[in-house]
Amino acid sequence: MTIAFAKTSLPIIGAPMAGGTTTPELTEAVARAGGFPFVAGGYLTVEALAPLITRMRETTSNFGVNLFAPNPVPVDREAFDDFVSALEPAAAARGITLDHEPVEDDDHFDDKLDWLTEHPVPLVSLTFNLPTAEAVDRLHAVGTQVVATVTSVPEARAAAEVGVDGLIVQGPRAGGHSGTADPTRTIEDRATVDLVHDILAEVDLPVAAGGGVDGEAMVGDLLGAGASAVLVGTLLLRSDEAGTAPTHRAALAADEFTETRLTRAFTGRPARALVNDFVRTFDSIAVDAYPAVHHVTKEFRAAAKKADDPHGLHLWAGTGYRSAQEGSAETIVKNLGAGFARE
Repeated sequence: MTIAFAKTSLPIIGAPMAGGTTTPELTEAVARAGGFPFVAGGYLTVEALAPLITRMRETTSNFGVNLFAPNPVPVDREAFDDFVSALEPAAAARGITLDHEPVEDDDHFDDKLDWLTEHPVPLVSLTFNLPTAEAVDRLHAVGTQVVATVTSVPEARAAAEVGVDGLIVQGPRAGGHSGTADPTRTIEDRATVDLVHDILAEVDLPVAAGGGVDGEAMVGDLLGAGASAVLVGTLLLRSDEAGTAPTHRAALAADEFTETRLTRAFTGRPARALVNDFVRTFDSIAVDAYPAVHHVTKEFRAAAKKADDPHGLHLWAGTGYRSAQEGSAETIVKNLGAGFARE
């Protein structure tokens, strides 16, 4: 059976960017271009996710839904309290009072899984942790393909063992959160092409790949390495249809921001962002505590967004961010994938 993301006319996937960046308009534009669209289910309740899926069905019958898989990490209370205390002066300056009690949640995963087994979609991908064999079996039972996000060869092997249908190989140069199942590990820099080669040498599954994609040449390199499709996220951040905040859009093109870094400072989980004052100040004391840190900094980041302050905002960006262009996402996807159209 062919994996869903290999059935499109162009081998380009619109990466699921949670938090409002992947809008219905963006997924529709990716589909119109001939790429594979993902509905981003992270941070959403079932009630918020369901209408997005319903709308997607009106555009295409071939799409995916991405979920955050629960992955609780014990919180070091002393380190967490030290981080919150360090953030308090900056928060107070914005009129924000921080809560020292860690907030935990599972991102409504069980509710969303239940809904998806009652309202099947073509493909479900999971990130932040590998799916359980039970979750895979439940989705398979209703005809849904299951794909795991992996960032290493051991994760790829483990995903294959629980019966997934395919893999999304995320290289460390990708923007936003790393999908690693071990968020406490040190993520070493390497080319996504090399990671694809290593994984395909060990695991016989269809692969889509992304991370640091900066243009058509890298799309070709990843397809040449054996990927069936290439994910693009950062390259769509400045598109007309993306829900990227104006402050974030401007920063991607600003001379002021010259590098990206994997940091836990914003959410307690490694994520690649443009290096701003928040990263420079808090990265060295950041703790492995997702989603607790995410909840602590959420109001702070919202205030920075409202104030048009790029130095208090999580400016997610992969290493190819300088290639992100304005214009229609449909045109961007077509330009990236036209030279590799499937016969």
